[in-house]
Amino acid sequence: MAQEEVKRSPSKKYVMIQSTIKLLMVLVFLGLIFIFIMMPTNTFKKIWIPQFQAKTNSTYFGAQGSRILMFTFPVLLMGTLGCVYLHIAKISNESNIEVIWKNPMVVKGPLGIVSGIEMTFLVMFIALLVWSFGTPLYNNFATITSKSAAQDGDKVWQEKLVVVGSRAGAVGNICLAFLFFPVTRGSSLLPLFGLTSEGCIKYHIWLGHVLMTLFTSHGICYIIYWISTNQISQMLKWNKVGESNLAGEISLLAGLFLWVATIPKIRRKMFELFFYTHYLYILFIIFYIFHVRISFTYMMLPGFYLFLVDRYLRFLQSRREVRLVSTRILPCETVELNFSKGHGLTYNPTSVMFINVPSISKLQWHPFTITSNSKLERETLSVVIKSEGTWTQKLYQLLSSPSPIDRLGISVEGPYGPASTNYLRHESLVMVSGGSGITPFISIIRELIYLSTTFKCKTPNIVLICSFKNTSCLSMLDLILPISNTPSEISNLQLQIEVYITRDKEFKSDIPIHPKTLWFKPNPTDVPIHAMLGPNSWIWLGAIISSSFIIFLVIIGIITQYYIFPIDHNTNKIFSFPLRSFLFMVVICVFIVVVASVAVLWNKKNNGKEAKQIQNLEGSSPTMSPNSMIYNADRELESLPYQSLVQATNVHYGVRPDFRRLLFEIKGSSVGVLVSGPKKMRQDVAAICSSGFFENLHFESISFTW
Repeated sequence: MAQEEVKRSPSKKYVMIQSTIKLLMVLVFLGLIFIFIMMPTNTFKKIWIPQFQAKTNSTYFGAQGSRILMFTFPVLLMGTLGCVYLHIAKISNESNIEVIWKNPMVVKGPLGIVSGIEMTFLVMFIALLVWSFGTPLYNNFATITSKSAAQDGDKVWQEKLVVVGSRAGAVGNICLAFLFFPVTRGSSLLPLFGLTSEGCIKYHIWLGHVLMTLFTSHGICYIIYWISTNQISQMLKWNKVGESNLAGEISLLAGLFLWVATIPKIRRKMFELFFYTHYLYILFIIFYIFHVRISFTYMMLPGFYLFLVDRYLRFLQSRREVRLVSTRILPCETVELNFSKGHGLTYNPTSVMFINVPSISKLQWHPFTITSNSKLERETLSVVIKSEGTWTQKLYQLLSSPSPIDRLGISVEGPYGPASTNYLRHESLVMVSGGSGITPFISIIRELIYLSTTFKCKTPNIVLICSFKNTSCLSMLDLILPISNTPSEISNLQLQIEVYITRDKEFKSDIPIHPKTLWFKPNPTDVPIHAMLGPNSWIWLGAIISSSFIIFLVIIGIITQYYIFPIDHNTNKIFSFPLRSFLFMVVICVFIVVVASVAVLWNKKNNGKEAKQIQNLEGSSPTMSPNSMIYNADRELESLPYQSLVQATNVHYGVRPDFRRLLFEIKGSSVGVLVSGPKKMRQDVAAICSSGFFENLHFESISFTW
């Protein structure tokens, strides 16, 4: 009994700490929402802000001190607390994160599949934008009269046009404040809501469209005003004091080029154009800051700050090529890449990893689902890549050529994935896939294999419904079993596989359906895939965020006190606004780079020791000898796991799956329905789950596409 109390007490302690952190973050978040709601009102502008600035303005930070404290500090505090929360969740296996976003409410439409919670937040956000736009517009329009306009040498409509343009820009800033959160892949905030970066891409797209609509309207309003008042020269204005119009126009042009490249037809047909134009976000942000001045960027700064930290860590990870051990080449123009990984690197099912092959393109990075399980396969990380676009076709041709290569240089970023998964909460799991959409389900099945073999726990009944074009795609099923000699007792699972071959009417025996495996000879400089910040990565990330921001505050305080303040107050001059913005941007970037580099170098020593141990083990492994470079897949065809897989599989030729019938046959009070594949397939299954006839079905779409 005493031993049980000892085991329970740490869990209770962790839960208490997590609950405290969560409560604090909720209070901070609600405070921020309250500020956003009150910002457009006269009470906020004329009473609260002057009082707050009187207490917070100082010679160290000037007028920007109140904005830092109001907008930047709370979000970065939440980011740091989120790191602590996730670290505790990792070491205690007590995540307390519930996925509430999944059940679909809207299935078809321009927004795609949208859940009830997502729709609620979307409506609330739109209401905030309308409130922020309409309230000041109403207040300002009431003060514009023919007399007041004539005093400024304008007409009433011109004065109102300027107000509309100003409000469009101000509301666009709210969108910009949220724009970078969804694309921060290593975010400590998204997992707290049960979200992942790859699953939040659609939020980034929504925000981007609204943002560019508002900023474009902002620019058009001012251009029309300048033309109508014969002030077209204002377009070239770049003053030392006040807004820089030219900087705003450069920022807007960069954003417009980027926006045009996101049109679906352009993105699908010219992905490289879409990919490369996205780098224009650098120009967009830099000239945006020059346009509005650094003092007015502290609303959008926290989201961009967290993105910068994440982006630099990704840059450091991508500098070294990783050790590619082997590849399985499938007849359906698909390859499985197997990398060496450090034992300390863990990730959850459905995680993704970004891959760059310099011999194909030095700049292009593509995301692929990880199919391996970090607990079942401690030394290997695998991804599956289907030949569907120009980049993937070149990769497949490179690996499947008659004269196989000995080594392929590859860099990676990641893995990135959900903070926690709990597939055991369902009685049954139905996994519906189309084509290469089967890959995330491979990782889930391997996770359930691990749980059933290691902990002997009861796993859900699994029904895997696969839709393939032709017979050769049956080879994808071989990937369910790991390539290595790890325990893979698939017979412990209640697994049923229903395969639908839509284009072939019958099995074609002349088409190969089993993969062949090639082993590589990595360079000594190739490294296993490691967690950049080690096993305690969340704590290190929190330290980077907090310490770099504190140093930033100290340095800008010194610069303001001893360099800017004396010029502004002891001379007849005013310190250049663009120069101030430039100095602060440099300080932010420099200290993110310095602090993150120190953290990575500190952890690199431990990674280096582990890499040497792995290299020694691989060097002594008989499978890596030159005489075994080509592995005969027939060796594993007689194994018990493979035979169990064959017995669990039913193949249907020349038909498409009847999802309504298949889902109706699934029994149980809680059935998880996971879908990965083409858009129409996801919509069809989502429509069935949201129809109201199947209350036991819990839908989740885990497809990820750019």
